[in-house]
Amino acid sequence: SMTTEQKTTEQKATGYQRKPDWLRVKAPTSKQAMETRRMMRSKNLHTVCEEAACPNLGECWQKKHATIMILGDTCTRACAFCNVKTGRPMQVDPLEPMNTAEACAEMGLNHIVITSVDRDDLDDGGAMQFVKVIRAIRDRCPTTTIEILTPDFRNKPGAIEMVAEAKPDVFNHNLETVPRNYPKIRPGARYYQSLRLLETVKKVDPSIFTKSGIMVGLGEERMEVSQVMDDMRMADIDFMTIGQYLQPTPRHAKVDRFVTPAEFKAYERMAKGKGFLMISSSPLTRSSYLAGDDFALLKAARDKQLKAAE
Repeated sequence: SMTTEQKTTEQKATGYQRKPDWLRVKAPTSKQAMETRRMMRSKNLHTVCEEAACPNLGECWQKKHATIMILGDTCTRACAFCNVKTGRPMQVDPLEPMNTAEACAEMGLNHIVITSVDRDDLDDGGAMQFVKVIRAIRDRCPTTTIEILTPDFRNKPGAIEMVAEAKPDVFNHNLETVPRNYPKIRPGARYYQSLRLLETVKKVDPSIFTKSGIMVGLGEERMEVSQVMDDMRMADIDFMTIGQYLQPTPRHAKVDRFVTPAEFKAYERMAKGKGFLMISSSPLTRSSYLAGDDFALLKAARDKQLKAAE
């Protein structure tokens, strides 16, 4: 381990800021975490929990929630905030849907999140693989709730519709930051296109919960966050997540500042006031974060509501 002096020199050299105490978490060492890791490898699956070095990994894996990253571990884009490797992607694995469903069954997952790298190289952006994975999980784990966190599929025709028709419980697509930051943080994506994607999901199937998240600490203003919330509500987005951006490596975008827990609380109140059904706003919130019990209640309420409307 490094001496304090070496650490300070390293921080100066790399521009890393020391994290405030509220962002410190223990490394996951539970038996459950080790087993999960082993099983994912044996089925040739990637978890975004690991790839993105998520701070909540230990807690989620113990609650039997996990996020599996399909379509390989190599992304065709290079966003300034993301730690997934970029390059020429692999062939789509035809066994992935079955392996994902088996992992879900073996772990006894209550809630599974399926995400993916961007696959701009594929005709459908990878949409069909999402459909196959959802079907395989439904088949093998009928009681597990399924949340998907998708890329924008680069506007490939019919991709969103195809995935929404497979009926995931939650369709998440992240706006990531305020529009002003897009050229620098999320090049290759379009803010309004991402909003329209989530609107399309609701048109296809109003029973699907839609969800989106942003990172803060990237130089955004409070008013801009408020505007993003309004835009999300206009697009009928149900759930929102707000978490602190952390710089994964020195070549990624720098943290502008560490937003305080009190400010996160204020954002949470703001979002509740604007009518989001669920909001998770805290320094360590990540976009797959979801309170399982709340979700079950919301799902029951929505099904009832839609039945009544018929």
